[in-house]
Amino acid sequence: MGGCLSVLPWKEAVQQACNCLFGDGNYIHMMKANLEALEGTIQELRRMRVDLLTRISVEEDKGLERLAQVEGWLSSVESLDSQVSILLEDKPTEINRLILFGYFSENCISSYEYGKEVSKKLEEVKELLSKGVFKDVAGMRPLPKVEKKFIQTTVGLDSMVGKAWDSIMKTERRTLGIYGMRGIGKTTLLYAINNKFSEELNDFDVVIWVVVSKDLQYKSIRDQILRRLRVDKDWEDQTEDEKVSSIANILGRKKFILLLDDLWSEVDLSKIGVPHPTQENGSKIVFTTRSKKVCRDMEADEEQKIDCLSKNEAWELFQNAVGEVPLKKPRHPDIPALAKKISEKCYGLPLALNVIGKAMSDKEDVHEWRYAIDVLSTSSHKMFPDMEEKILSILKFSYDGLKDEKVKSCFLYCSLFPEDYEITKEELIEYWISEGFIKGKRDEDGSNNQGHVIIGSLVRAHLLMEFEKEFTPAVKMHDVLREMALWVASTFGKEEEKQCVKTGVKLGLIPKDIDWSGLRRISLMSNRIEKTAYCPECPHLSTLLLGDNKLEGISGNFFQFMPVLVVLDLSRNRDLSELPEEICSLTSLQYLNLSYTSISSLSVGLKRLRKLISLDLEFTWIESIDGIGTSLPNLQVLKLYHSSVQFDASSIEELQLLEHLKILTGNVTDALMLESIQRVERLASCVQRLWIISCFTEVVTLNTVALGGLRELNIELSEISEIKIDWKNKEKEDLLCNSSPSFKNLSSIFLRNLEGPKELTWLLFAPNLKHLHVGSSGSLEEIINTEKGMRIGNVHPDMKVPFQKLESLSLRGLDELKMICSTPPALPSLKKFVVEHCRNLPRAARESFREHEQE
Repeated sequence: MGGCLSVLPWKEAVQQACNCLFGDGNYIHMMKANLEALEGTIQELRRMRVDLLTRISVEEDKGLERLAQVEGWLSSVESLDSQVSILLEDKPTEINRLILFGYFSENCISSYEYGKEVSKKLEEVKELLSKGVFKDVAGMRPLPKVEKKFIQTTVGLDSMVGKAWDSIMKTERRTLGIYGMRGIGKTTLLYAINNKFSEELNDFDVVIWVVVSKDLQYKSIRDQILRRLRVDKDWEDQTEDEKVSSIANILGRKKFILLLDDLWSEVDLSKIGVPHPTQENGSKIVFTTRSKKVCRDMEADEEQKIDCLSKNEAWELFQNAVGEVPLKKPRHPDIPALAKKISEKCYGLPLALNVIGKAMSDKEDVHEWRYAIDVLSTSSHKMFPDMEEKILSILKFSYDGLKDEKVKSCFLYCSLFPEDYEITKEELIEYWISEGFIKGKRDEDGSNNQGHVIIGSLVRAHLLMEFEKEFTPAVKMHDVLREMALWVASTFGKEEEKQCVKTGVKLGLIPKDIDWSGLRRISLMSNRIEKTAYCPECPHLSTLLLGDNKLEGISGNFFQFMPVLVVLDLSRNRDLSELPEEICSLTSLQYLNLSYTSISSLSVGLKRLRKLISLDLEFTWIESIDGIGTSLPNLQVLKLYHSSVQFDASSIEELQLLEHLKILTGNVTDALMLESIQRVERLASCVQRLWIISCFTEVVTLNTVALGGLRELNIELSEISEIKIDWKNKEKEDLLCNSSPSFKNLSSIFLRNLEGPKELTWLLFAPNLKHLHVGSSGSLEEIINTEKGMRIGNVHPDMKVPFQKLESLSLRGLDELKMICSTPPALPSLKKFVVEHCRNLPRAARESFREHEQE
């Protein structure tokens, strides 16, 4: 044994021995105690880090951004934790060297240095513990100046934008009013003005977009402004007076542009909290309206009228809408001349030209073009002398041109939702299935192909507009087309198809002045209804939409006489905590939406709705689904995402009883439970939206075959060293699945507060990824690792190039991130690229991605 006395000169050996006993050498004697203290304090530091990350996650959910000092502390903890872990690896060796009751070592020099390092790290851990108490962990995130809007190119827009821009930039001008008839393109013009603020140099701090609409709800205007100005969500709990003060306080310190779309009457700025634009504050207001009187009432410094397109412009736009084949290669020489006449019947209105043009795009027989002129002439001149009504009759032509009565019913159903309401495609299709407009047959991934075909046809006909709602494909109706649909339903609708739509009109109670007994569909969405006070008789009612109200409870007899109700939407009644047992009287109910309510348990009455096909419990307090398998045997859609239900042995067993299940969303906290789900491929294949939360494990395995229907993956507040991708068929472990080893449907991935992985090369297995958001993951060094990427590409050549369909990429709070990928790929679809607090990511890496960002 090579002790210190045998390798040192005598004098130095004596001095070392004295130090070991009486001086700094107590590092050896104190080693055991210090090691125990170090192990205890590092565990305490780790727990403090987890607690802090939990607090940060809560604040970031409000849209706030972690403070720099908090970020620095977490970075120090991560670095120190790594150093301590390495130090503790040598603990057994150093402890075994101690002799003579721990006063000496078989290798004094080594033990001395080791004990000294242990003592040093112990003090550093204690110091970090003392500094880890933060009153605030996050603050306001800097707001983008402009939120860009997507617009389609239209004829004559550039000159109108230029004229409006010149007016806005004049120092003496404060307010610009843009007015014109319905369908003339006012909103499109305002979109273009909004986007121009991101393209042209200007000194404005923020551009705010607000949709006002006919009912002029000041609350809605305030909420839209605060949603734009405040990244936190605390304002949602404020009184209306507090919201006014908050807006006034924020905008009082900014030079702002307020864009108000679709004013029907004067807006009192003092009721919103918006400071009046002055030459001193430099702020401006631009609004659109149908009425010149509103321009005067709003005291606009300048008014800009949007006129109908000239004949030449109208003809150009109509040709674009119709397409080349019918006009440039017509089967009959008269068709181009007839087309010109039809374009003239549209009065130069862009909306009418687009809609009618699309309706005629598949017409190749000259008789069809002649008939179109006859219909438009009869409707617009004889039946409707008023210009505004002429527009509705013109637009009705495109509705009449829908080839299938079921498609017409699907279109009219969209008018039940409030003005400017965005509805996801999947949700809309669920309504249609329940109403019987389309068959409920679903594809392997849970999609209803017929429903998507109908939506596609309505979008191509310009009767619906496509959007993305929270990264999910959605649609909405132009307000004029919605008005046309309501007019058609009330004027030409069948007696047995009568509907009543009173959305966003500030109702405080369920109205008694409507004919409940004769109605098929009722929509009372976006009102202020707090309770149901009486028992209506509704023998024919099939759809009842009560979403986005203030319901706190529902009387037991309210549902008593609704024998054929198939659709019930109670979503976004946030104070609604329970349903009456009498809901069991809805024996025909197939669709029930309780998302964003305070429902915490499934009532006995609800469990008797045996015909229920679709049940939405997302963002509720529901804790258990016990009994659902036998009570609701016909369920095809069950949504549990962000509810309090976690996939565990009990819930998996319950879900397996649902033999008809096709769509499932939910949450998991345990890697073993995730494995259990994937072993039941019939169940796993239904999972479309998955939230992995508070999962602490070495490895999480995702199987591309089992989770073939996965569309959205969210991993949050977890410590996972590695995410592995498996493409073996679980029922035939020895054979590779013949299908492509990728998540074909996975389009959105969100990773927040995920510790452990150094890279995310597994993303190559999501070739159709559209949205990737990664935040607060301190261990991440690169997104796509070159070496791993090459290995995957060698086995699967179609996966060599990442992000081919990526539309948005957000990287936030990634301290160790040094590279996105070695060779920046072409990004033909990228629309939004955000990098914040990634201090080690080279500028070149950022710019190589930013140059692909689409305008």
